[in-house]
Amino acid sequence: MYRIQMKDDEIVCSADSHSQDYDYKPDISRYTAIILDVDGTLTDGKIYMSAEGESMKAFNVKDGYGIIYILPPLGVTPIIVTGRESRIVQNRARELGITEVYQNVADKAAKLQELAEKYKCGLNAFAYIGDDLNDYEAMKLCGFKACPADAVQGIKAIADYIASHAGGNGAVRDVCEELARRQISGGTCHY
Repeated sequence: MYRIQMKDDEIVCSADSHSQDYDYKPDISRYTAIILDVDGTLTDGKIYMSAEGESMKAFNVKDGYGIIYILPPLGVTPIIVTGRESRIVQNRARELGITEVYQNVADKAAKLQELAEKYKCGLNAFAYIGDDLNDYEAMKLCGFKACPADAVQGIKAIADYIASHAGGNGAVRDVCEELARRQISGGTCHY
């Protein structure tokens, strides 16, 4: 079991061996899900190509920690929506326990409309982290818009929060912590 606490406006996660159940959970989450772009957000945007095609992408373990250990007690479901298709992304999603992965999505705003219907919520119930103009229309629809520090200017201009880290270098973790700050507001969440 882990504990998320707010201390001096920072998120502190620690092991707690005293309990196996949820001791505290926010009454309701403001955000139902966070939409995660991949290239330039979960990765640094570099795509390593071999003669056979895409062979590697690098992911940050700190981002993974935020997805696995910070989002669940907030009641926020991580959903990957990406314009490219890659088995590497599917493998990383499986490793992180992300069950909803939408690849090769040309119209991310339309995909958000579908997800809102599926989750029976308004688009303002979604948080979104993206880095480039193919995220722009979808991001505008969401209740919370975030981007990595190295996002393009057009995305930074509409972001509610700009991470202090670049894509693939802890930006997603930074955004997970910001969501926790906004939703817990000084409380303690055990899981």
